[in-house]
Amino acid sequence: MDGAYDRAVTEVPPLTPLATAALHVGDPERILQVQCGEGDGALFLAREFPRASVRGVDADEAAIRHASARVGLDPEGRVAFKTGKPRKLPFPEDLFDLVVLLDAPPPAREVARVLRPGGYLLVARSSGGPETGIGARLRGWRLRRAGIEPIWSEVVAEGSYSVSRLRGGGQAPRRK
Repeated sequence: MDGAYDRAVTEVPPLTPLATAALHVGDPERILQVQCGEGDGALFLAREFPRASVRGVDADEAAIRHASARVGLDPEGRVAFKTGKPRKLPFPEDLFDLVVLLDAPPPAREVARVLRPGGYLLVARSSGGPETGIGARLRGWRLRRAGIEPIWSEVVAEGSYSVSRLRGGGQAPRRK
């Protein structure tokens, strides 16, 4: 067989860890993807959670324009994209039930600020497995210091994910 064909067949889609992690966050009403790029993750989340409002934020204005163009007809305004920086999110406190980062480190304080008590933080990596080493420990410490406690993590094919929760809620319900 052709080597390129073999690689294409065996590569894991980049959203696989995100899709698997979505099983651990219940049924959120308001979702934010930080550093959303051109919107792949946010649009996936909108399909996965059809009753939720989904927002994506990214510092790259061109990526936000592209993501916004992909929304198409959305009469209910369920999906929207906005330019903004991860350490200064353009949203009020306690707004989101779920904050998602795909292939990006979580800005702990800012995530804690925009999450509702009991809300979830989902961090997915599309490749490279789970983060290890001093950087990962430091991020974990910063998250716990901000009140975000880890509750579940797993390696999925070539990637990984972790689910954490802002203090004020119980264990993560599994979706049916």
